[in-house]
Amino acid sequence: MNLAHLLEAGMLVCFGFSWPLNVVKAYRAKTASGTSLAFIILIITGYIAGISAKIINNQFNYVLGVYFLNLAIVSANVFVYIRNKRLDKKSSGSKNIKIKKLDIKDIERAKEEIKLNYTNSLDELINGEKSFVENKNAVILFGGSLDKNIPVADLSREYNFNFDIYNKSCENITLPAALEYFKKNIAKMIPEGIIIHLGENDISLFQNDSAAFDNYYLTLLDEIKAVNKDCRIALISINNPAGNKKLALMNAHINAIAQTEKAVFINLENAKLWNPEATKAANEFAYAMGLKIRKPLRDVAEIFYSYAFHSMNVNAKETLVG
Repeated sequence: MNLAHLLEAGMLVCFGFSWPLNVVKAYRAKTASGTSLAFIILIITGYIAGISAKIINNQFNYVLGVYFLNLAIVSANVFVYIRNKRLDKKSSGSKNIKIKKLDIKDIERAKEEIKLNYTNSLDELINGEKSFVENKNAVILFGGSLDKNIPVADLSREYNFNFDIYNKSCENITLPAALEYFKKNIAKMIPEGIIIHLGENDISLFQNDSAAFDNYYLTLLDEIKAVNKDCRIALISINNPAGNKKLALMNAHINAIAQTEKAVFINLENAKLWNPEATKAANEFAYAMGLKIRKPLRDVAEIFYSYAFHSMNVNAKETLVG
């Protein structure tokens, strides 16, 4: 048996393994939403090219059979996509019919509900209560003034995050106040991951007593682990575009804390070099293949702070200090 042919067949089997699962998943979903026909066609084109090369070179063996098997399975996705598209149209049509059949009483009842909902929303606005339920075991962004303005929900949708993530940043937060803030606003959510960007308001604290700075940070991390011992943690540096020696030393301490606590350390000085679009493309490919991969906190942070650097402020280099 030719080893090269065996390895090639193994490669094809590995590439094609997820496609049967994808067909079943799409069939059960009964909707074409989230399926890319262009991507499927691209894969089919690749298999056709491979089969053509085999035929031209007179390589008629079991590897060619694996090519045809993969092509058939991937092609099945096209038929499921067409079927789901038709179901989507039928579903949309039935919804329109139901809306048209609403009688006057139903409309009046809906109006009353809208009024009640408006009143409740106004009360929530006055009392500062949230009108949505935040799920537990989510990823949390915990930072200060800059971080509070990062549109986490919008970026989460744009980059297809397959987990819940919430922005619990607090304007002008300091390390000494961070522990109580975490206990009151974040601990009850039992986060499975947390991105921490603190220190922008603690430069004087670090200069006067670096040991106290470290202790506040470590105490916060201990509390996070007490809430969830498996919580993923990422620590974000204080951006230092001017190369300030005091800020560099401060970041060295944060990096040392990250290493000691087995957390991820992310240097904001690289924000302008990050390419979140590459991460987005990789995610789309993985989802199209039927894979569910939890995004590393480093990738999430790179998306958020690259956005902050390029989109939130013209003078982003200065804004990111902290």
